[in-house]
Amino acid sequence: MPKNVKVNVEYLTRVEGHGNIVVDVQDGKLKECRLDIIESPRFFEAMLRGRSIFEAQHITSRICGICACAHSLVSLQAAEDALGVKPSPQTTKLRKLLLHQELLDSHILHIYILVLPDLMKVKSFVPLLETHEKVVRRALKMKKCVNDVCEIIAGRHIHPISTVIGGFTKLPSKEDLKKILSMLKDLKLDIDATVELFKGIKFPEFERETEYVALVSDDDEYPLLEGDIGSTDGVRKHKHKYKEITNEFVVPHSTAKHTKLSRESYMVGALARLNLNFDKLLPRAKEVARELGFSVPCHNPYLNTVAQLIECVHCVDESISIVEEFLENGIDYSEQVVVGLNENSVVKVKAGWGVGAVEAPRGVLFHNYETDQDGRIINANCIIPTNQNLNNIEHDMKKLVPEILDKSEEEITLLLEMLVRAYDPCISCSTHFLDVEFVGRKS
Repeated sequence: MPKNVKVNVEYLTRVEGHGNIVVDVQDGKLKECRLDIIESPRFFEAMLRGRSIFEAQHITSRICGICACAHSLVSLQAAEDALGVKPSPQTTKLRKLLLHQELLDSHILHIYILVLPDLMKVKSFVPLLETHEKVVRRALKMKKCVNDVCEIIAGRHIHPISTVIGGFTKLPSKEDLKKILSMLKDLKLDIDATVELFKGIKFPEFERETEYVALVSDDDEYPLLEGDIGSTDGVRKHKHKYKEITNEFVVPHSTAKHTKLSRESYMVGALARLNLNFDKLLPRAKEVARELGFSVPCHNPYLNTVAQLIECVHCVDESISIVEEFLENGIDYSEQVVVGLNENSVVKVKAGWGVGAVEAPRGVLFHNYETDQDGRIINANCIIPTNQNLNNIEHDMKKLVPEILDKSEEEITLLLEMLVRAYDPCISCSTHFLDVEFVGRKS
């Protein structure tokens, strides 16, 4: 018998920012299916205009309280590209260590606090305090660990302060490195316990083949900080060609732009990274993937959470390896830098144009700056992972709804909410303002 279904979820919970799910099925036919993004524009690109390139990373880290380090790192990369600065191998390695902590922090938050309640069939993590206190305490302990490591490396996790153009204003001491190593080894045990927990958890079954986009490289390293932009449809472009990847366009129900590449939409994030770079994971991460029954190519967006957990295993192992290497070979403290617009600056300003492309927890993140001869920003562009995913989420929803019409309206609503949450959207980060031209205006 044909079915009528109406879903109107206002202010979807357990995501960052404000989004609404709207679905209308009449006589068994899907008439409407949208993810409305109702956040106001943030104006960060406008804030950057006229500011010193040396201020950019401190301003843009405020775009997000979760991915502040990723925004700082991509901002530095764009600035250094514009100024012709090449960071040293030591700086690059420390930045990789910092980015690993960012992914760990965000993934742990998503896995435990945002997704696990759905899988445990409760409305939020609060009921888990009574039924799974040990699990909740583990999650909080893990988050504290990576936040503490970020604080040692970058001064603080939320809005880092020691990451600057050309390097770091403060480098970790040997005692700092020993402390980090001890914390990471404890964290590894907690991640192993998380893997054991998720071995017994079942995710919704759903598949939709789409295009996946992430950083790619020719070496053996799992690319998070550097690389070209690649897709599972065979596209590969230099980061300077990022606009040819994203192809942003406006839809009437969203203050955030949508994107597409070779198909009607594409996906970024942990699942995309694994679909493109699975062979470059460290051995234990590959082993965990097998233990969790995960293999590539994977076209189930709900399993983005599993992909995040696999990345956690990879990130903690590589972080331990980086710290052990620093402890063995030492830190070159002569690289500690002081930068700014003064005669003692290590970095000299010039007119330039640069792009940064870094894998933030939710996917590849782009910053693009143009500077004048005094090092002032003339134009800026920031393209966030979530707005790259919005179009793909809607196409997932349009395929999912007809497949679950045999379920109750409550079950359909929950599966749609879980689908959006699986992408781990950071909605307020994903909006940037449009250029509006008024034509034919009469006085």
